[in-house]
Amino acid sequence: MVRQAFLSTRVVLPEGTGPATVLVADGVIASVFRGRVVPDGYSVRDFGDLCLLPGLIDTHVHINEPGRTEWEGFAAATRAAAAGGFTTVVDMPLNCLPETTTVAALELKRAAAAGQCWVDWAAWGGVVGDNQLHIAPLAASGVAGYKCFLIYPGIDGFSMIDEAQLREALPHVARSGLPLLVHAELAGPLEEAAAGLDGADWTKYSTYLASRPDEAEVSAIELMIELCREFRCAIHIVHLSSAKALAILGAARAEGLPITVETCPHYLHFAAEDIADGATLLKCAPPIRGKANRDCLWEGLLSGVIDLVASDHSPCPPEMKRLDTGNFQQAWGGIAGLSVSLPVMWSGLRRRGLTLDYVAQWLAGGPAKLAGLGKRKGRIAAGFDADLAAFDPEASFTLTAEQLHYRHAISPYVGEKFWGIVRHTFVRGDEVFADGVFADSPIGMELRR
Repeated sequence: MVRQAFLSTRVVLPEGTGPATVLVADGVIASVFRGRVVPDGYSVRDFGDLCLLPGLIDTHVHINEPGRTEWEGFAAATRAAAAGGFTTVVDMPLNCLPETTTVAALELKRAAAAGQCWVDWAAWGGVVGDNQLHIAPLAASGVAGYKCFLIYPGIDGFSMIDEAQLREALPHVARSGLPLLVHAELAGPLEEAAAGLDGADWTKYSTYLASRPDEAEVSAIELMIELCREFRCAIHIVHLSSAKALAILGAARAEGLPITVETCPHYLHFAAEDIADGATLLKCAPPIRGKANRDCLWEGLLSGVIDLVASDHSPCPPEMKRLDTGNFQQAWGGIAGLSVSLPVMWSGLRRRGLTLDYVAQWLAGGPAKLAGLGKRKGRIAAGFDADLAAFDPEASFTLTAEQLHYRHAISPYVGEKFWGIVRHTFVRGDEVFADGVFADSPIGMELRR
């Protein structure tokens, strides 16, 4: 049996941060003691004043393999995750070929991931217009839940789902007991906005922002609240960008409806007023909105209306971002930032005088619960996997492309100054990343729900 003792003066525990010893046996946390307690027979890793965080979990990652590995793949994405302090990622069911809407497609994804992952991973299944009969088999095969789009997702093989099709699918989802993750925008408000943009200059960010109004999100969320009330299945709103939906979401939560919500680091960091025309690296859907909206999203997190933060890491080859023309209409909508979510979030928390306890809540505990991993991942506690990140919150750095680690080293965060550097990452007690160097071989495994 391999016995390890992890020590730090700042261990982020569920009950608060302070000096502690984390005792690990064969990759599982055996016990946690306040202060320095090292029994005989344990090898010691003393991290001094570095903060010891629970391994982070990203429940919104587009890995794109198999089929579009030239966009991103398991090896590159999971290395980027490890460098960012993430020890588990959950892969989205689209942008890969075939899309993960059947058990056969899921098995192809598993074959593609085998032996390539530097951190643990799980898969979301897809709910599309015509795969209702595949929902139960996907659950039986171990997906963490399902993802659907209420509008065209930009990928022909992953069809949007309308209200009538949702009503056919939701009884199957409810019986599975798994959450349905929803890209919440409706076509009606988008089409109405587009009608007013004839002849508009699509190199202007203001044009793109006008094409994705708040109402598209709010009306979609109203629909999902209604369906959640009717079918009583778990609904999760992904990448919330419009703070105008917070009031109705809060009311739905107060009513006891099983609705959860995420937002993304880019919505909490960037603001529309600061986005230059032609800056297509910042195109995402829903869009980045204004400063006042950003402040309200932070309030939504602090109040508990928003449960967690996920990257929505959605990479593509650089040419698809149309950096040469700066045309927002033609550019691929997605922001790559898996490896920098932690410093982006910590920098925002630090500016607001908040603590790393929120990181553990929003980037570890909340995501673990959503993905059905809450009994083994997401906190530093006895019986949990020894997934840990040693983090230096006082260190600052200016982000370079070389620090991104995923396949295409482009990001709107490059060139910005952030606080907090991940020094070490451990997956089930094994060190997979240390001061910029990766372990010799990947040890990540699939987690089936």
